[in-house]
Amino acid sequence: MQDQPKFKPLRPSTFFADGRSARPLPDGSVSRSQLRDDALFYTGKIEGGQQAGPGGAAPGATGPAGPQSGGAQPGVNAGGSGATAGLRPGETTVSGQTPQPQSYAGYANVFPFPITKEALDRGQERFRIYCSVCHGESGDGLGMIVRRGYRQPPSYHVDRLRQAPVGYFFDVVTNGFGAMPDYAAQIAPDDRWKIIAYIRALQLSQGASIADVPESERGKLNSGAAPQGEHQQ
Repeated sequence: MQDQPKFKPLRPSTFFADGRSARPLPDGSVSRSQLRDDALFYTGKIEGGQQAGPGGAAPGATGPAGPQSGGAQPGVNAGGSGATAGLRPGETTVSGQTPQPQSYAGYANVFPFPITKEALDRGQERFRIYCSVCHGESGDGLGMIVRRGYRQPPSYHVDRLRQAPVGYFFDVVTNGFGAMPDYAAQIAPDDRWKIIAYIRALQLSQGASIADVPESERGKLNSGAAPQGEHQQ
C-alpha cells in the first residue's frame, strides 16, 4: 500500500497502444455549453458604455421596453428603497440628506432576443412566482410579505426605475441589491429577461394614456372587458 503502481498525469505508458497513461474522455462527458461569451445575455452590460436601441428594444424585437437611458439618472442612495425611493437630485430624505444621482453607464438598454407575446406570458408567470410576493402584482412594492412586515422595495413606477435601462434590472435580479437576495440560482437567464420585459409592460400599463390604446379597443375600457391580448393584473 505504501508503494502502489500508478501514473502521474501526462506520463507515458507502454500498457496502451497510443503510449499515453491518461485515457481519452468519452464523448459528452465534458460540458461545452457553459462558455458565457455573450456579455449582454449573461450580464446585462455592454463593454464600452451603454447601448440603446429604438425605444430600448433589441433589433427586431417586439413588445414593451423602457425609455433610452445613458449617464447619470435621477437616483437614490445605496439601498434604493424606503424613504429615499424615487427621489430626484435636489430633493432630500426625511433625515435631510440629499441623495446622489445613480449612474447607469455600461448597462444595456436592449433585450438580447425579440420580445414576443409568448415571452411576456412567460415573464408574467415567473414574475408572479418569484417577484410579486415583495413587489406586488402591479409592481407598486406592496406585495403580500411586505404587508406582513418585510422591508418594502421601491415601486417600479417611480421616475428613477422608469428611466433605468433593462440591463440594470437584469443585474439586480442576478446579483441582488440591498435587502433583495440574488435569484441567479432560481431563475434562468432567459427567464430573467422575460421577467424584465413584463416589468416594462407593468410600467407602461401604470403610466399609459388613452392615446396609447388603439382606437379599435378604446370602447372596451368602460365596458369592463380587457382589450384582446392585454395582460390582466
